[in-house]
Amino acid sequence: MTFYIVLGLAVVLVLWTIAVYNRLVNLRNQTTNGWKQIDVQLKRRHDLIPNLVATVKGAMEFERETLTAVMDARARAMAAAGPAEAGRREGELTQALGRLFAVAENYPQLRATENVKMLQEELAGTENKIGFARQFYNDIATKYNTARETFPAVLASGALGFKPAELFEITEAAERQVPAVDLSMKRG
Repeated sequence: MTFYIVLGLAVVLVLWTIAVYNRLVNLRNQTTNGWKQIDVQLKRRHDLIPNLVATVKGAMEFERETLTAVMDARARAMAAAGPAEAGRREGELTQALGRLFAVAENYPQLRATENVKMLQEELAGTENKIGFARQFYNDIATKYNTARETFPAVLASGALGFKPAELFEITEAAERQVPAVDLSMKRG
């Protein structure tokens, strides 16, 4: 009789462990997918930037430092590993792009160029997609972290190798400020 009770408890424990494992794998995979969605949008952003820089380079020959800062920030952002570092590096890139757009306002011939307008609109749309992808990622990563850390799953999650997911967060106060970028391309 005791044997069957112990066997029953063992079966329940194994089934519970399987259920916890499967739930955490599902949430971890959703978190990975969320990160990949951000990665796709960041790649799109990174691909647009050289086109924008090439388009404005001739007209902004005296602004080489601004253009170089954008390309350097892009390179650092592309080399970032993980959400925390990517968040910092992408913030730096956003600031560099904000400076580029602010400087571009001083060049009437750029404001009238269709290619510049189109690239700015593409970049603005991509920025919105990145924002939504980050929100989705943080939502699913939080759900995963919560499932991993709540009782009774916390008893098994560490032993099963489930590590916390990093969240995108703003770490520098300057990144919290909304960049003042005028994409209307009004004539001054």
